[in-house]
Amino acid sequence: MARAILVVLDSVGIGGAADAASFGDEGANTVGHIIDRAAAGEAENDDRSGPLDCPNLARLGLFHAVELASGHAGAAALKPARVDGFWGAAQEVSHGKDTPSGHWEIAGVPVLFDWGYFPHEVPAFPQSLLEAIYAEAGIEGSLGNRHASGTEIIADLGEEHLRTGLPIFYTSADSVFQIAAHETRFGLDRLYALCETVRTLVDDMNIGRVIARPFVGENAASFERTGNRRDYSVLPPAPTLLDRTVAAGGRVIAVGKIGDIFAHQGVSEVRKASGNAAIGETTLKAVDDAGDGDLVFANFVDFDMLYGHRRNVAGYAAALEAFDRYLPQLTGKLRDGDLLLITADHGCDPTWSGTDHTRERVPIVGFGPGLAATGVGIRPTFADIGETLADHLGIGADDDGTSFLGELTDRA
Repeated sequence: MARAILVVLDSVGIGGAADAASFGDEGANTVGHIIDRAAAGEAENDDRSGPLDCPNLARLGLFHAVELASGHAGAAALKPARVDGFWGAAQEVSHGKDTPSGHWEIAGVPVLFDWGYFPHEVPAFPQSLLEAIYAEAGIEGSLGNRHASGTEIIADLGEEHLRTGLPIFYTSADSVFQIAAHETRFGLDRLYALCETVRTLVDDMNIGRVIARPFVGENAASFERTGNRRDYSVLPPAPTLLDRTVAAGGRVIAVGKIGDIFAHQGVSEVRKASGNAAIGETTLKAVDDAGDGDLVFANFVDFDMLYGHRRNVAGYAAALEAFDRYLPQLTGKLRDGDLLLITADHGCDPTWSGTDHTRERVPIVGFGPGLAATGVGIRPTFADIGETLADHLGIGADDDGTSFLGELTDRA
């Protein structure tokens, strides 16, 4: 038996998506453009300066993967002479470029239907939906009701929220209904209950997630979102890698927001953590606790939440370098028979226009004692990732993906 560790670097896309133009994202390349900006001295902050410095990811093949996915010259220049891991890229077939679509496809269930979305009108939410929410939840009204950045709408409406007690409703280009409220003045349990009510009311609209966005502070200058975010997702439409692992007798240890993304289906244990550093430490402990046949599945959210959506190139570069410094601790936990695979769920190019996700290929970078250091090419679906992990765990084949494990063992 073996263990599998699956790490999603949220939004760390590598460009080159064949259908990017259909999403208005032709030319988007999250890692590639960060490389360019850093090389030009345009990614400077108190935490970093100069060219992007990720030697550990490089030795696993990250820059080989970026060059493969998008032909990026800057990535080619950063490739080391020798790699210790396997590398490749994957193309998304799901209809969206959102968190559930990416994660579900990685886990073997592509989203081949269209999510429901709210229009760029004010109000973005239908009046009939708002009235149903007010009646069901026993509230007198709401604020916002438009497309917005989460941090910006809290700065704009947080003080009015404190004066009136009305929750802040907003959405984005994703299939989401987000609710911001003060963690203590409105109440965390009350916010969660409100989200549960809204979840039932948007099911018929095919909305992917209702997200609780608690914050603290007393004025616009001090408002800050807390780590008590909670996502209320619809259930995946078919058994995922997580379900199959549990059915085969293994455990799935979900770190960060993974449990929420899969609506806790197929999840044996949830280990919450807020921020990449805490998620990293929690992942290390989960690997320590994992046994044969178990899957540790972690999402490192800061890349997307703090830097991609906020179009913060320097912060994104610093976060990549921080993960790179952490990586030896993770690979050092691997034992004979283990497989570590690092990927992403979509892009969120911090140099791109707007604040939304970007349609990109994602990296496949991994390592396992005794596995070949080789390329696995451009995979036609993220589902090949989940199928490879399933093959490694010995839990049987699925129709939506093709394992590349044989390429790693045959060449070892």
